[in-house]
Amino acid sequence: MKKVFAFVAMMGLLTFGVNQTINAQETEAPATEEVAQDDSASVAAADENVVEEAAPEEEEGEGLHKTIKVKFIEGSAGFMSLVAIAMIFGLALCIERIIFLSLSEINSKKLLEDIQTALENGDVEGAKSICRDTRGPVASICYQGMMRIDEGLDVVERSVVSYGSVQASNLEKNLSWITLFIAMSPSLGFLGTVIGMVQAFDDIQKAGDISPNVVAGGMKVALITTIFGIIVALILQVFYNYILSKVEALNTDMEDSSVTLLDIIMKYNLKFKK
Repeated sequence: MKKVFAFVAMMGLLTFGVNQTINAQETEAPATEEVAQDDSASVAAADENVVEEAAPEEEEGEGLHKTIKVKFIEGSAGFMSLVAIAMIFGLALCIERIIFLSLSEINSKKLLEDIQTALENGDVEGAKSICRDTRGPVASICYQGMMRIDEGLDVVERSVVSYGSVQASNLEKNLSWITLFIAMSPSLGFLGTVIGMVQAFDDIQKAGDISPNVVAGGMKVALITTIFGIIVALILQVFYNYILSKVEALNTDMEDSSVTLLDIIMKYNLKFKK
């Protein structure tokens, strides 16, 4: 439910942002047309002076933000919104995985040393308590092995291997969804581009003439969705590769810890069960 609520909240914020962008664009449109229709040299010179004075302030305050809003509207709010939604969902899943994996990382060497110390003193329950009170997949695997310490080393090994597979699957949870959004982002951009090109050819047909302004304007708008989709895919790909590196590191840590735990249990059996 928490994830669903977070996604709904992000969708609401996205919709609000799109509406604000459209309203801002509609407000600025009349002023832009008036300036374009004014052919007077003196007015043009005055406008140039005003633009030169105001440009630094706009660039400092909201240059990038305003540019993104304008390009978002030029690329068709419908398809650009789909790409933005894919980015939001993909980033939400990436952040969730990064937080989960970061919380799963522990000092496994110290954990195993504490377990070994407890077993050397014959305190099996103390070793179980150490595993139970420690977070992360390594501690969970050790706890499963300690639960079967009296059933023989073979049983402990099978339990550790089986539960290690379960923990590895938990670490890779939702990664398939992230790859889906990575693939969807450029695909949605290409779809917007194709539809934009069709609309551009429709405009040419209606005009009855291949005007450079009509062709260039239509193609520019059509290609914006592809650019945005590729950028989103690249951002998600960076996060995805970072998550994979953390998953691989945790899997390696689990394997090493499992081998060390079996050695500790074997020494315990040799010492106390001769």
